Amino acid sequence: MMPSSFRATWRQLPWNWLGVAPFLIFAALFLLWPTLNIVTGAFFNADGDLTLQNLGNLFAPEILNAFSLSIRLSLASAVIGCLIGFAIALAVCLGGLPPGLRAATMTFSGVASNFAGVPLSFAYVATLGRVGFVTMLLRDWFGVNIYALGFNMISFWGLTMTYVFFQIPLMVLIITPAIDGLKREWREAAEVLGATNAQYWRMVALPVLWPSLLGTLALLFANAFGAVATAIALTGSLLSIAPILLFNQIRGDVLQDPHLGYALAFGMIVITGVSNGLYIVMRSRAERWMK
Repeated sequence: MMPSSFRATWRQLPWNWLGVAPFLIFAALFLLWPTLNIVTGAFFNADGDLTLQNLGNLFAPEILNAFSLSIRLSLASAVIGCLIGFAIALAVCLGGLPPGLRAATMTFSGVASNFAGVPLSFAYVATLGRVGFVTMLLRDWFGVNIYALGFNMISFWGLTMTYVFFQIPLMVLIITPAIDGLKREWREAAEVLGATNAQYWRMVALPVLWPSLLGTLALLFANAFGAVATAIALTGSLLSIAPILLFNQIRGDVLQDPHLGYALAFGMIVITGVSNGLYIVMRSRAERWMK
């Protein structure tokens, strides 16, 4: 038989950690180590000497314009996604819809929030391309030629509309639990005090939801800022945004400076890190109301 001391030691082993070990190993090898390599590479030159020149090169007009365009694109798609997604979530949670419709909406949102890259670009072209379904429908049935009115898929607003497709369902997924967390007692107390529905939302519900809304806006911004597959599949290199500039740098198409590529990636890490950090802070503040 196994000695009692050995059995006691066996039971004391941290077996619970075995369940998360694969995740920790994956994160260390494919997230932490590459990130550390990028951060350190941004501060060294080709000869291995410590330098700030790589970060200084980020202020070149071409790179500044790429980051500026990426920030404006990400902010626009995040704001539009938040507004439309919030309206959909309100309808799902408080609109008295059948339970089956809510389940279908949440399931579709889970799928659509991950629908990006080449499939999304193809669907977008098939829908709003020059011979796309919606384009032809508007032209033949309503006499509206969106391209004659100045619409262009390979443009700021063209790419923004593409990003909005996966921003809206992500907003629905994240904000729905926050709306469900609004306690019925709060509305009843407001009604007892004579508050109208508009006053309830302005003075009770929206202040409670505000941290969740701001946090989700930050998350959607980071989600769009780091998206590269959709932008490349739709525009190639015709629209110069930071992820495409970094992608071209990795392939060696432009700049021919690996350490400048590290600096580009470092800049993107800083921006997305700040956005995700803001989301975490806002989410922790929102959770205080849900207890």
